[in-house]
Amino acid sequence: MDISNRKAPRTLKDLKEDVRTQLNLGNTASLNLIEWLAIDPLTLLTNILHSCQRTHYIPEITTRLEQLKKRTVNTVNETIGITLLQLCQKHRDTSLHSFLSTHVADMARCWAAYMTGLEESPLSQKMAAIKLFAADTHFGVREIAWMAVRPSITRELSGSIDILSQWTTDTDAHVRRFACEVLRPRGVWCAHIDALKTAPQLALPVLEPLQADPARYVQDSVGNWLNDASKTQPDFVRNLCAEWEQKSPVKATQYIIKKALRTLNKA
Repeated sequence: MDISNRKAPRTLKDLKEDVRTQLNLGNTASLNLIEWLAIDPLTLLTNILHSCQRTHYIPEITTRLEQLKKRTVNTVNETIGITLLQLCQKHRDTSLHSFLSTHVADMARCWAAYMTGLEESPLSQKMAAIKLFAADTHFGVREIAWMAVRPSITRELSGSIDILSQWTTDTDAHVRRFACEVLRPRGVWCAHIDALKTAPQLALPVLEPLQADPARYVQDSVGNWLNDASKTQPDFVRNLCAEWEQKSPVKATQYIIKKALRTLNKA
């Protein structure tokens, strides 16, 4: 049965079993969060490793997953990613990462993103490599991409901001959004960046070029970034929004400002 033109399910009950089967075989990408959460990561991983003759990796990954104290979709996929990275290093496997990076299954690309983000490598090299996943067509891969490199970015904040400021002029809105989202002071499903909670002005080289970005996807990220900052540095956010309102009186900036001030305006 051809499922390529299927409609995204609204609930888990709407998901057809043949679609679930194809998702777990790695033969198709998920269309939305419902499908993404319906995937069994270990089943998918097993099928993919069978397809590329690496079944000897399965026992170690299975053991690591069984040892997880907190089993969530994020901890499972991160564990798979880091274990694949370690196994590739152990076996001098230089081709699996590339195989997963272009796999039709979006979750496989998520593992490749984790492998990229968690590998010990120079910041400039790591950022250049993660850009592929930052620009991915799938929402899940893009989210995993920023989570995978956020620890490195936090450790080397100044250098990261220098690199990300250059991404703000990229023609791809996904890349521009990544530049902002990965630096959110509070973030979602991740550790906070205390330096940016205390001194949000450090991120101005990234925020300023995006103040009137035409893409709503980017606007949402900038607005959320400033809303994060407003919880620890409200005056900085108020002053910056007032400045932007004066020098950029366009709808895009107005939308960002409204989103940025939503918590302060409720106070």
